Amino acid sequence: MDLPDLFTNFDAQTVDVGEARLFCRIGGRDDAPPVVLVHGYPQTHVEWHRIAGALAEHFRIVLPDLRGYGWSSVPSDEPGHAAYSKRAMAQDIVRLMEKLGHARFAYVGHDRGARVGYRLALDHPGRLSRLALLDIVPTAAMWSGMDAKLAMKVYHWLFLAQPAPFPETLILSQHRAYQDHCLASWTKARDLSAFDPGALAHYNAFFGVPERLHATCEDYRAGATIDRALDEETLAAGHKIGCPTLVLWGSSGIPADGGTAPDGSTARNGNAVPDGGTVEDGPLAAWRPFADDLRGAPIDSGHFLPEENPEATLAALVPFLKGEA
Repeated sequence: MDLPDLFTNFDAQTVDVGEARLFCRIGGRDDAPPVVLVHGYPQTHVEWHRIAGALAEHFRIVLPDLRGYGWSSVPSDEPGHAAYSKRAMAQDIVRLMEKLGHARFAYVGHDRGARVGYRLALDHPGRLSRLALLDIVPTAAMWSGMDAKLAMKVYHWLFLAQPAPFPETLILSQHRAYQDHCLASWTKARDLSAFDPGALAHYNAFFGVPERLHATCEDYRAGATIDRALDEETLAAGHKIGCPTLVLWGSSGIPADGGTAPDGSTARNGNAVPDGGTVEDGPLAAWRPFADDLRGAPIDSGHFLPEENPEATLAALVPFLKGEA
């Protein structure tokens, strides 16, 4: 399939990481600090195309497709949906970065990629120099706070987690319409105007492949089971993310109505954040049990920060990744 190349001066590689083969784009100077950026649902590494070039001026950038997504391989199912747990996906990223020569690196994740990122930070302490999480709250917080309002907003969490092949069968016959609806409904404008047509072509191409569509559903089945259980174990044990953590959320994004704490409560009052600024608390309330070195801010955007507002997203990410105050 002839798809547009949206990345200038980036190489394409497929790297064997053991259980999977990850497709990735790599750019920036060889001697620059490494940063991996990991996409969300229902997208691929292409979601970073509007900020990757600017980031590559400062960092060595790695943009993988998660297992089952984009053009990475599709591992077979395992009992309990373990093959698509964030623990398994995090291990893929660690092995990928090791193969590329980076034992320690910064991580930027959006949506599902952000869930992989905080699990990586918890499972592999010391690997991450910095962690940026875009438009999510922890998985356990999402499920414990799943009231009627939230369920209407994120109905796909419940739908995609249904036993196979029910959601796969319903989506496959109208996969482009379903994917376009998801993308449009989570933007601030509630349409597809934020997306480059070439990026949409990439997203639509992978999503129509039956085994890849199944993998995305397995991702959400893992979220409803093993990923939630791992979060609850982490909270019970008092384990914390050990690196500086930045949380960015869209002012009209999925967690924009206020952060959901692990007990399902919300917090919307202004609070001092670690860098001394004051922002609406929002999703930060849910992250405080997971991270001590925490800061964050809203971006004028819907769910897709790097595509809807790349300028503001870069303005927040670059100084954080450089370690500047």
